[in-house]
Amino acid sequence: MLSLNINGRQVRVKSDPATPLLWVLRCELGMTGTKFGCGIGVCGACTVHVDGAAQVACQAVIASLGNHEITTIEGLEGAEAVALKAAWSSIDVVQCGYCQSAQIMAAYALLRQKPRPSDQDINDAMANVVCRCGTYPRIRAAIHEAAQKQSR
Repeated sequence: MLSLNINGRQVRVKSDPATPLLWVLRCELGMTGTKFGCGIGVCGACTVHVDGAAQVACQAVIASLGNHEITTIEGLEGAEAVALKAAWSSIDVVQCGYCQSAQIMAAYALLRQKPRPSDQDINDAMANVVCRCGTYPRIRAAIHEAAQKQSR
């Protein structure tokens, strides 16, 4: 059994050490906020934070994560999370919603690094999470709104 730090809690998992984090989260721990998209690390639907940095869970094997802090959408909290969720709602970002947990995870990591991001900062940070519905203009607007709320 391996021990992982997920959302501030030590969690013991039975999965093989070579198992990707995505499958441990979804199948063993029942945490379905992190989505499966492509399984090869290109769509970003499974974005989580490892030590505060956005990372795709489908490519992170659990054996390499024992000493790291993992945060999923279920454990995302703090002022940035509140501001992002409020902006997502007020701007009505979501269409199908499938990528939205990953979008919020990537946006949160961005705001932690750059509290007042430019359009280019947002484009760069969000480029790794695909939105099939094409809500990129609303995602950008919501990130700007959340950044403004944070700076007040």
